[in-house]
Amino acid sequence: MGILNVTPDSFSDGGQFLDTKNAVTHALKMADQGADIIDIGGESTRPGSDSVSTYDEMARVIPVIEKIRNRSSILISIDTYKAEVAREAVVAGANIINDISGLNFDPEMVNIVRDHRVPIVIMHIKGTPKNMQVDPQYDDLIQEIIDYFQKQIDFCRDNGVPKSKIILDPGIGFGKRLNDNFILIRELKRFTDLGYPVLIGPSRKSFIGLTLDLPVEQRFEGTAAAITAGIINGARIIRVHDVLEMKRVQIISDKIRGAIA
Repeated sequence: MGILNVTPDSFSDGGQFLDTKNAVTHALKMADQGADIIDIGGESTRPGSDSVSTYDEMARVIPVIEKIRNRSSILISIDTYKAEVAREAVVAGANIINDISGLNFDPEMVNIVRDHRVPIVIMHIKGTPKNMQVDPQYDDLIQEIIDYFQKQIDFCRDNGVPKSKIILDPGIGFGKRLNDNFILIRELKRFTDLGYPVLIGPSRKSFIGLTLDLPVEQRFEGTAAAITAGIINGARIIRVHDVLEMKRVQIISDKIRGAIA
């Protein structure tokens, strides 16, 4: 899953792809480099970020989705927690909804997922992007996330979303303490045991930077290590900025775990 932030303020690549033409060019480049999914977001969800209006978010992402779809059949994921944005994105050609709130921020989102029969990524977050890193606390990190997942899975199933459309994301960096992120990667099998595909997104994140004392642009090796461990421990979708290089990491990781002959 290649990351395409159509935003002025994302933590790693804010402003680079705010122009529609640049965004489409980058999406097609990632597809050529081996991305299976392009994940398009129009609102930064970095720690401390403010929300944007539905209008502004749609104005950023819909033209990009339409133009990519006109030129490629690659799967497109819309990274949003707003039901209206998700609906318009799917109509424009998106195939997957990636909701950082796990269907908690907008009560209409589950209806969009059901009615349009698209997969939903249920991510775990503690709080909101604005406050999620203000002293997050857990008594039992893994079990609390499992309980959260089970509640949201039940909510989906009760609202007509089939099991085959559900993907889980433990939310690395979203309301987590530094070491929590390493624990999530180490204990991924606890989440895969729930019987759903697991997505992880460690790419360039602060737990890598703080551990290695490196700025965003120098977190390549740390990202590769986190992705390797994640795949071996059960992740089946990896959300990354550096598609060409991380595709190579994925291939070798899958060879190690025996998924590729």
